[in-house]
Formats: sequence, C-alpha cells, structure tokens
Amino acid sequence: MRRGEEMELARRALRGRDLVVFSNDWDGDPLSKVHIMRILSRDNRVLWVNSIGNRAPRANVHDARRIWRKLVSFTEGIREVEPNLFVMGPLAIPFYGSEAVRVANRGLLRAQVLRAMRQLHFQRPISWSFLPASATVSGRLGEEFVVYHCVDEFSAFSDTNGRHIADLEEQLLRRADLVITSASRLHRSKARINPNTVLVRHGVDFQHFVRACEPNTPIPDELASLPRPILGFFGLVADWVDQETLVAVARAHPEGSVVVLGKVAPNVEVSLLRAEPNIHVLGRKPYARLPGYCRAFDVALVPFKVNELTLNANPLKLREYLAAGLPVVATELPEVRKVGLCRMARDRSDFVRQVDACLAESPGPRRERAERIRHESWEARVEEIRSFVGRAMLQAGRSL
Repeated sequence: MRRGEEMELARRALRGRDLVVFSNDWDGDPLSKVHIMRILSRDNRVLWVNSIGNRAPRANVHDARRIWRKLVSFTEGIREVEPNLFVMGPLAIPFYGSEAVRVANRGLLRAQVLRAMRQLHFQRPISWSFLPASATVSGRLGEEFVVYHCVDEFSAFSDTNGRHIADLEEQLLRRADLVITSASRLHRSKARINPNTVLVRHGVDFQHFVRACEPNTPIPDELASLPRPILGFFGLVADWVDQETLVAVARAHPEGSVVVLGKVAPNVEVSLLRAEPNIHVLGRKPYARLPGYCRAFDVALVPFKVNELTLNANPLKLREYLAAGLPVVATELPEVRKVGLCRMARDRSDFVRQVDACLAESPGPRRERAERIRHESWEARVEEIRSFVGRAMLQAGRSL
C-alpha cells in the first residue's frame, strides 16, 4: 500500500466511531478538549463525561457551589448539547481520602457510564481521557481502544494530591493504546512509560479571534474609556500567573491600564493587583466576546511563573492572542519558544522592556500579524490526531 493511501485509510479509521470522553466540565471555558471534540463530533458520536475531580472538596463557598452544580448536572441526565455531542454529569462521593470511598466511586462511575452508553446504543467505543482521574474506569468499559490525551503535568498542580495523581496517571499511561501529548516536555516524560506516545500541539480558533482585527467588532464599554495603552491578559488567574510581573508592568505605565480578564482560582488572592490604581480585574467574560476585548488591547501578556507545571504547559492563550493580531510578551518557556512570533522575557524587568518595545513598534491588532498563525487551526490539529489514532488502530487491528 502506498504511503498516501495508508495515511488516508488511517484518517478514515476514526470516523464514525463512538467516543467516551473524560474531561473537564463541559460548561466551562472552551479549552483544547472542547475544540477537539467539537470537530470530531462532526463524524463521531461523543459521550462527554464531566470532571470526576482530582482533589477532595474544601469547606468553602466555591466548592459548595461546585458540588451543587454537579448534583444538578446529575439530575439532568444525558444532555445533547450539540449535534452528536452528549454530556453526562456523574455522581461521586466527595471524600477522596478514604480507600473504601475510592473503590465505591470507581464502581459507581463505571456503572453510570455503562448505563449512559447503553442508553445511547454505543457500539465498539473508544475511550478518550484528558484526566488521570479516569484511570479507575478507562479500559474497563468494554472499549476497543483507549486514548490518553495529556495536556498538562497534572501532578504539579498545587491544589491536588500530586503523588496520588501521578499514580493514577501511570496506570492510565500503561493501559492506553495511544498517548497524545501537547508539549515536547510532556512527550518525553510520558514516552518513558508508554512508547506509543505522540506529540500534537494546541491549535487555535483562528476565525473567532481574528475578528479582533475587524473594524466593525465592537469594543466593550468597560474598556472603551480606559486610558491607553491597554495591556491585557485573559485566562484563569491561577497561582502560576506572576502577579508581581503584572504590577511591574502597571507601574511602568501609570498613564495606561493593565486589564485582567478571567475567573480567579479559589486558592488565589488578587489583593496585590487590586491595590494598583491602573490594574482592572474585570472577571470572567464570555468566550464569544473575547475578540472585542482583544480589539481594545495594545499588547497581550502571558506572565507565567517558571515551574514544573508551566515548563510542561502549552499556553493556549498565546495562539489566541496571536490570532487576534496582537503583539505578545510572554515568559520564556519551551513551548513559547517553539511558537515564536512574540517577544519573550527572561525575568520581570525584561518583561517590562519587551512591553515597551511592542508599544514602540506596532501596538494593537494587525491582520498581517494574525495571518502568521492561521495554519495552526484546530481543524489542522484534529487532522493530525485522526492520522495518529487511525494509524495506531490499524496497527492494532481494531479499525474494522
């Protein structure tokens, strides 16, 4: 068989299959997993299993609300949120410290997923996990093929039991027929356990973010009247975001504004940001409106701390900023270097200098800048994924 024919056969092998997907909650911000499964659902039926959690809940308002939302989601049963894309919210006992509870949760989750598969008449399913916590059931659902799609070094998150997550991930790595990683460092580390590991970096919703370059895209009122330059960040305000760098940028430009958009993680305090008169912490904004906010930015920021989590990360926002045509300043990290197309900073003072350089050159969205990232669309990335998964299925004799 010719190579071209083999590649086309591999791409077709995944089409028309039933996928059981373990991931974050569907109703959150559209992360890489959502983009990938939305495209795959054009040719496949997808059962999306909402997050089963990586940690025990805390006695606070945030976690109480999260538990309530999960109870509501469970009572709603299976929802078809988009054509071919079904979401279920599993019920679990929220006391992860007990081995007896873990065993009970494992049986409870498996029973719930199997019931949903029967309701949807799933045949010869493929399980596709984005979370190590699914190791308790992945490969035990009668699947024909198991994919682990690793987009973070989960054991490095500060609010999880790192040792327990690492153990779960190792189980999943050893059970998976194929491991897909989103960063070179992840690829190297996971391939040591499972040699059937490939690298597919993140893509970008280009057509969505390039709207920032269009003159008819409205700028939100809360940004329209802010003093310029506007130096912007969007994304989860988590403990890997270097708040002191944002403060340094704000103090270097007292005439302008630093805008921070996004949900603040429950374990993060932002009083440092709120203390600065020209830093505006505006909270989470709908994904649909992000191009309008980007249109108001003069420079976009990726101020990350350097640690094990970020060294393994592939910041999705970097490609989104670039697709919006914005000049970007980012902490120098391996995947940032790989993308290029932005100014990289070695430390806090260098970050300020790089922002100044962007302002001196061509601030604000530029279509010609956006075009440099067009080829990294999610559609292109999913074609890579189809090829890798299909090839692995063909080699395993599981595509017929």
